[in-house]
Amino acid sequence: MAVKRIYLDWNATAPLMGAVRDAMVEALAMPGNPSSVHAEGRAARALIEKARREVASLVGAEATHVTFTASATEAANQVLSPVYRVGKSRVSLGRLYVSAIEHPAVRAGGRFAAHQITEIPVTRLGVLDLDALSALLAAHDPADGLPLVAVMLVNNET
Repeated sequence: MAVKRIYLDWNATAPLMGAVRDAMVEALAMPGNPSSVHAEGRAARALIEKARREVASLVGAEATHVTFTASATEAANQVLSPVYRVGKSRVSLGRLYVSAIEHPAVRAGGRFAAHQITEIPVTRLGVLDLDALSALLAAHDPADGLPLVAVMLVNNET
Protein backbone atom coordinates (compact mmCIF):
# COMPACT_ATOMS: atom_id res chain seq x y z
CA MET A 1 0.00 0.00 0.00
CA ALA A 2 1.41 3.36 -1.05
CA VAL A 3 1.59 6.09 1.54
CA LYS A 4 0.30 9.46 0.37
CA ARG A 5 2.70 12.24 1.23
CA ILE A 6 1.18 15.34 2.86
CA TYR A 7 3.04 18.66 2.57
CA LEU A 8 3.08 20.48 5.93
CA ASP A 9 5.69 23.22 5.47
CA TRP A 10 3.27 25.93 4.32
CA ASN A 11 4.96 28.60 6.45
CA ALA A 12 8.14 28.30 4.38
CA THR A 13 6.53 28.07 0.96
CA ALA A 14 3.38 26.85 -0.70
CA PRO A 15 2.66 25.15 -4.01
CA LEU A 16 2.32 27.71 -6.78
CA MET A 17 -1.24 28.45 -7.90
CA GLY A 18 -1.84 28.17 -11.65
CA ALA A 19 -2.97 31.80 -11.96
CA VAL A 20 0.19 32.96 -10.18
CA ARG A 21 2.36 30.82 -12.45
CA ASP A 22 0.64 32.29 -15.53
CA ALA A 23 1.18 35.86 -14.29
CA MET A 24 4.84 35.14 -13.55
CA VAL A 25 5.43 33.63 -17.00
CA GLU A 26 3.78 36.67 -18.60
CA ALA A 27 5.94 39.06 -16.56
CA LEU A 28 9.15 37.13 -17.20
CA ALA A 29 8.47 37.25 -20.95
CA MET A 30 8.61 41.06 -20.89
CA PRO A 31 12.09 42.29 -21.89
CA GLY A 32 11.79 45.82 -20.51
CA ASN A 33 13.66 47.47 -17.68
CA PRO A 34 10.96 49.36 -15.71
CA SER A 35 13.36 52.28 -15.24
CA SER A 36 13.81 52.76 -19.00
CA VAL A 37 11.79 55.27 -21.01
CA HIS A 38 11.39 53.14 -24.15
CA ALA A 39 8.12 51.28 -24.86
CA GLU A 40 9.30 48.02 -23.28
CA GLY A 41 10.42 49.83 -20.15
CA ARG A 42 7.13 51.70 -19.86
CA ALA A 43 5.21 48.41 -20.30
CA ALA A 44 7.28 46.80 -17.53
CA ARG A 45 6.69 49.84 -15.28
CA ALA A 46 2.95 49.67 -15.99
CA LEU A 47 2.88 46.00 -14.96
CA ILE A 48 4.66 46.80 -11.68
CA GLU A 49 2.32 49.70 -10.94
CA LYS A 50 -0.70 47.48 -11.66
CA ALA A 51 0.66 44.92 -9.19
CA ARG A 52 1.25 47.69 -6.64
CA ARG A 53 -2.39 48.84 -6.94
CA GLU A 54 -3.64 45.25 -6.61
CA VAL A 55 -1.57 44.58 -3.48
CA ALA A 56 -2.70 47.89 -1.97
CA SER A 57 -6.32 46.99 -2.64
CA LEU A 58 -5.89 43.59 -0.98
CA VAL A 59 -4.53 45.11 2.24
CA GLY A 60 -6.61 48.29 2.31
CA ALA A 61 -3.70 50.64 1.63
CA GLU A 62 -2.86 53.33 -0.87
CA ALA A 63 -0.67 52.21 -3.77
CA THR A 64 1.91 54.85 -2.84
CA HIS A 65 2.37 53.05 0.49
CA VAL A 66 3.34 49.72 -1.12
CA THR A 67 7.05 49.10 -1.71
CA PHE A 68 8.40 46.00 -3.39
CA THR A 69 11.77 44.64 -2.25
CA ALA A 70 13.90 41.72 -3.38
CA SER A 71 14.18 40.10 0.06
CA ALA A 72 13.22 40.19 3.71
CA THR A 73 16.68 41.53 4.51
CA GLU A 74 16.24 44.47 2.13
CA ALA A 75 12.77 45.18 3.54
CA ALA A 76 13.99 45.08 7.15
CA ASN A 77 16.92 47.37 6.40
CA GLN A 78 14.58 49.80 4.67
CA VAL A 79 11.99 50.12 7.43
CA LEU A 80 13.99 49.65 10.64
CA SER A 81 15.11 53.21 11.16
CA PRO A 82 15.25 55.33 14.32
CA VAL A 83 13.95 58.36 12.41
CA TYR A 84 10.79 58.63 10.29
CA ARG A 85 9.10 61.46 8.50
CA VAL A 86 5.34 61.66 8.93
CA GLY A 87 4.20 64.43 6.65
CA LYS A 88 6.46 67.35 7.52
CA SER A 89 7.15 66.07 11.03
CA ARG A 90 10.20 64.09 12.12
CA VAL A 91 9.48 61.20 14.51
CA SER A 92 12.32 59.75 16.60
CA LEU A 93 12.21 56.13 17.70
CA GLY A 94 14.54 55.55 20.61
CA ARG A 95 14.46 51.79 20.94
CA LEU A 96 13.74 48.75 18.80
CA TYR A 97 12.21 45.75 20.57
CA VAL A 98 12.56 42.49 18.60
CA SER A 99 11.55 38.97 19.49
CA ALA A 100 14.26 36.40 20.12
CA ILE A 101 13.07 34.38 17.12
CA GLU A 102 12.96 37.13 14.48
CA HIS A 103 14.57 36.95 11.06
CA PRO A 104 18.31 37.71 11.45
CA ALA A 105 17.93 40.94 9.47
CA VAL A 106 15.28 42.17 11.91
CA ARG A 107 17.37 41.16 14.92
CA ALA A 108 20.30 43.10 13.42
CA GLY A 109 18.11 46.19 13.71
CA GLY A 110 18.53 47.89 10.35
CA ARG A 111 19.72 51.44 11.05
CA PHE A 112 19.32 51.17 14.84
CA ALA A 113 22.57 51.10 16.82
CA ALA A 114 23.22 47.92 18.80
CA HIS A 115 22.62 49.72 22.12
CA GLN A 116 19.12 50.72 20.90
CA ILE A 117 17.97 47.12 20.34
CA THR A 118 16.30 45.06 23.07
CA GLU A 119 15.37 41.42 22.65
CA ILE A 120 11.89 40.28 23.71
CA PRO A 121 12.06 36.77 25.16
CA VAL A 122 9.87 33.91 24.03
CA THR A 123 8.36 31.13 26.12
CA ARG A 124 9.75 27.61 26.12
CA LEU A 125 7.22 26.91 23.34
CA GLY A 126 8.69 29.65 21.16
CA VAL A 127 5.75 32.03 21.66
CA LEU A 128 6.36 35.72 22.30
CA ASP A 129 6.35 36.43 26.04
CA LEU A 130 3.67 39.13 26.16
CA ASP A 131 4.20 39.78 29.87
CA ALA A 132 7.88 40.49 29.21
CA LEU A 133 6.97 42.77 26.30
CA SER A 134 4.48 44.66 28.49
CA ALA A 135 7.14 45.11 31.17
CA LEU A 136 9.69 46.34 28.61
CA LEU A 137 7.25 48.86 27.18
CA ALA A 138 6.17 50.02 30.64
CA ALA A 139 9.82 50.65 31.52
CA HIS A 140 10.56 52.45 28.23
CA ASP A 141 11.64 56.05 28.78
CA PRO A 142 9.57 58.32 26.48
CA ALA A 143 12.41 60.86 26.60
CA ASP A 144 14.39 58.40 24.45
CA GLY A 145 11.79 58.59 21.67
CA LEU A 146 8.96 56.29 20.74
CA PRO A 147 9.45 52.52 20.96
CA LEU A 148 9.26 50.36 17.83
CA VAL A 149 8.24 46.71 18.23
CA ALA A 150 9.08 44.21 15.48
CA VAL A 151 7.56 40.74 15.83
CA MET A 152 6.56 38.19 13.22
CA LEU A 153 3.12 36.69 12.93
CA VAL A 154 4.36 33.31 11.70
CA ASN A 155 7.82 31.78 11.73
CA ASN A 156 8.76 29.85 8.58
CA GLU A 157 11.37 27.79 10.44
CA THR A 158 9.11 24.96 11.53
